Order: sequence, then C-alpha cells, then structure tokens
Amino acid sequence: MSSFIRYRAVMKDAMQISTRTEPVTRRSFLAGAAVLSFELTAPTLAVMGDTAEDTVFEMRQYTLYGGRRDTLISLFEKNFIESQDAVGAHVIGTFRDLDDPDRFVWLRGFRDTQARPQALEAFYGSSPAWLTHKKEANATMLDSDNVLLLRPMSSPPSFRSSAPMPGSRVLYGVTIYYLDGVDEAQFAAFFDQALLPRMIALGAHPIAILTTNEMPNNFPRLAIREHDRVFLWMARWPSEENYASFAAQMRAWSGWRDKAPEAVLPALMRKPEQLRLRPTTRSPLQ
Repeated sequence: MSSFIRYRAVMKDAMQISTRTEPVTRRSFLAGAAVLSFELTAPTLAVMGDTAEDTVFEMRQYTLYGGRRDTLISLFEKNFIESQDAVGAHVIGTFRDLDDPDRFVWLRGFRDTQARPQALEAFYGSSPAWLTHKKEANATMLDSDNVLLLRPMSSPPSFRSSAPMPGSRVLYGVTIYYLDGVDEAQFAAFFDQALLPRMIALGAHPIAILTTNEMPNNFPRLAIREHDRVFLWMARWPSEENYASFAAQMRAWSGWRDKAPEAVLPALMRKPEQLRLRPTTRSPLQ
C-alpha cells in the first residue's frame, strides 16, 4: 500500500471518529497522529517494478573479488534499482548468497522478449546511473556471466512482497535442476505429481517455477548461459532454521525417484544446485 493510500485511509478513520457521539480527546487525536506519522516515516524499501506481467527473467550470479560484495551492494542499492525499473528492466530481488561470501545474486524481469533489448540498451547505453558508476561496479566483479535466461513454466511468479517485520531473518531458497536433453514439460509433470505435494506438506510454497527461455540472446553485449537448460523453483522461509528443517526432511525422503518416467531420469541423476539467499536491505523482494 502506498503512503498516499495509507494517508487517505488514516484520514478517513479520523473523519469517522469526528462524527461519533463521543468527543475527540487529546489522547485519541495523538494516537491517530502517531499512526499517521509511523505510516509516512517508516523506512522506505525499494518499490518493485511492475513485474505482474513480466514473462522474461534473468537470474544473475556474480562472483566478486574478495571483500567487495558490500561495496557492490551499496552501489547497486543507491544507483541501480530505480534507474533500471524506470526503463523496463524490473529489479525483482537482490541477495547475499549465505554459502559464498563473494557471491551476489539478483533477479530482474522484462515484459516480453521485445522489451528486454530495449530496456537493456536504455540502461547500459544511456542511463546516467550506469554510465556514472559502471567502472566502480565492474571493479568489484571477477565474473558476471553466470546468467540464466528464464520463463515461467506455467503460472506467473508471485514476486510481490510486503515489507519485512522488524528483525526479520527471511531466507529464499532456489533449487535448480539441470535438464540437459530432458523435455521441460515432462520434467514439470513429474515435479507437479511427485515432488510438489511433498514440498507443500512440509511447508514450502514456491513463489516461482521457471525454466530456460531458449530464445537466442537478443542483447549479446551481456552473456547468458545459452547451453544450460534448467528447471528451478524458488520459495521463501521465515528463517534459516525453518529452511534447514525443510531441507533435512527432504534429504531424508527415500524412493522419490522410483516412479519417475525413464525420459526424466537423466535430470534426476545429478544433484540439483541449491542456493540460500538473504535479501539485501533495499531488495524489492523481502
């Protein structure tokens, strides 16, 4: 809810109070003012771009020089969130990899395949934010080519997020299966029937299920992993402890591959890649 809408709601409540039979006391007036003050002065998080209709996504994993992750995050949060959103490259989330102190992970989305090169050209070609700070940003990066170009498997992702509660230690988990030559629709059917019900029973509710977008890279100035075909899901846990409990129970689950179709088995022989991600302070996804 925007500050304006919250302001309007509080003012409406104040108007309703004024029409009641009981008088408005100094205490009730100050209580209302305190609510309004809190709503309008609460810490501002980055506003997520309009991702509801995005159909093209990038998951970007940057390997950074030792000790430079916080430097990049500071640059990114000050300069590269709103400036990308403004040109149609919607920053969805920015994260610290909990298992690698030199890894920065972030997600962005685009309305469609045509919007991607237009947005990227506008940002990298003429955005003052990027042109001013690109040398500083690039100086933190050992590698920035670990990029998956993705599309929704079926339902659109549910990336919308509310502001975190004070002291929140939320964690996002991403599990990536490498398909190689396996058909993504066949793998998705197995996932829906054999894995998803178990995950939901253990408290995991994916906010995104994505697979490789196999279109040619239409912005070749930025590399993507064009030869890796993947299927991934992403979910949110309130804490590391909640995630650890879920992961332990999933690891102990025996026999889940037994009824997998033969055509799907090659994608199940390799252990999936698993990421534990904590949102940065101004990550739109909290």
